[in-house]
Formats: sequence, structure tokens, C-alpha cells
Amino acid sequence: MGAREQALWTRARLGPCGPPLDLLTASFDRHVYAPHAHAEFTIGVCVGGAELIDYRGGHIRTGPGSIVVLEPGEMHTGGPGSTTDGYAYRALYADPALLTDGILGTGVPHFREPLLDDAELAVALRTAHTQLSVCPDPLEAESRLPWLLTALARRHSTSRPAPDLTVGAAWVAHAVRDRLADELLTPPSLASLAADFGLSRYQLLRAFRTTMGIPPYAWLAQHRVTRARCLLEAGGRPAEVAVQVGFADQAHLTRWFRRVLGVTPAAYRNSVQDGGR
Repeated sequence: MGAREQALWTRARLGPCGPPLDLLTASFDRHVYAPHAHAEFTIGVCVGGAELIDYRGGHIRTGPGSIVVLEPGEMHTGGPGSTTDGYAYRALYADPALLTDGILGTGVPHFREPLLDDAELAVALRTAHTQLSVCPDPLEAESRLPWLLTALARRHSTSRPAPDLTVGAAWVAHAVRDRLADELLTPPSLASLAADFGLSRYQLLRAFRTTMGIPPYAWLAQHRVTRARCLLEAGGRPAEVAVQVGFADQAHLTRWFRRVLGVTPAAYRNSVQDGGR
């Protein structure tokens, strides 16, 4: 491959023991795919140039910010949409069940139009894809990707959206919060929590986000940061503290520590220790 002929596959896992979900980051000058089909939904966001896709007997031309949805089992190919710009995109390959939580009926969602113009959802999909390709945290993946895929089906498929109301939403959210806090090092999957409450994963996510204002993975990360602060103030080393509060490694702790407090764990530890002298 040349400088612009790159394809990077990453595998995220939906929950600690959940199913895998493949993520592709691709940038091509001239590459043309052979005709092929996938068992999963292919959901791509164009991030540069233009791709020309043969699909359903016609042609789809993508542009930056556009979303493409190719249904399972449907043959397609793809290549550059121009002779000069090449094309770049991020794609994920989702089992059909991941799109059905928030819709009525049990059938696979159908997308009459494979090319979608939804700037808000395109940005959300691209952001989640980028962050999970770098750090595929299982709870974060399970909190973000099924939520976005359900939104995709509710907004753009022919399926009817299911009602949003979850009875006892606040009680469910607080119970989930307590479980996550109690099982800090090995949090349960959202699928198992949803089953415990007799809900779909989408219903549980909606109840939590509506009540707490953030998704479960973000609440847990902030709770871990709070616990980490206490350990750092007591003299703990960032690498050790990261493991003690359930982060994958020091880099994972640092990413969230900076998001929440604006400084690295090491800088925070040094400042509170200096302040106590």
C-alpha cells in the first residue's frame, strides 16, 4: 500500500464478555474493492474525498460527513469517486440485533436509502469510532455504539420507533449506578443489567442517561477518577492507582483524569503533595 493506501482494523467488545464489533479506519487513493457482502450491517462515515459504491444496481457517491448503510448479505463494491482525491472513511460492522432495541417488531431494520444526510449522527459515530479504535473499553463500547446504532434505525429505517418511556427510570438508573460503584474493578455488562431489570439495553441506557445526564461508562469513569484522587493524595503512583480503580492502564486513567480535572494524575499528585508541605 502507498502512503494513502491504509486500512486498520480494530476489534471492540460490547461489555466484558460481550460480542465483538469490528471497526475499520481506511484511507485509499486508488483501491477498488472486489464485489462482496457482509453478514452484518456495514455503517460507514466518509471523512475525506469521495467514494463511489456500486449497490442495489446503482451507484452511491459519498462525501465528507455522509453516512452509508449497507444491509447484511447485499453485494457491493467501492472505489475512488474521482481520479485525484482518493477517499477515506470509518466503518463499523454491526450485528442486526444491535439496531433493533429501540424499534417495534422483531424484524431486521430496512433502509430504503443507503446514503444518509444526518450531520449530528455522523459526528457522533465518527467520534465514538475514533475514540474506541484507540481505547476499546468494553463498557464504553457497550454504552455508546448500541445507543448510536439504535438512533440510526429509529431515525432512518422503515421500522417504527418503540415508546421511550421506561417505568421507574430513576430507580433503575440509581440501581445501575450502585452496581457499577460496587463492582468497580469488574463492572457487569449493560446487557446483563438490562436482563436483570427486564429491559432492553436501549431502555436501560435511556433510563440512565435521562436520570444521570451521562451514559454509564462516563459515570463510572468519573467515579473512578474520584477514587483515584484519594489514592493519589495518599501518595499512590499513577500506574498503580490506575489498576486499583479499574482503568485498563495509566494512559486510560490519564485520559479520563484530564477530561474531568484538566490535569494529569502525576501533576495532580505533585500539586496536592506540594500543597501539604
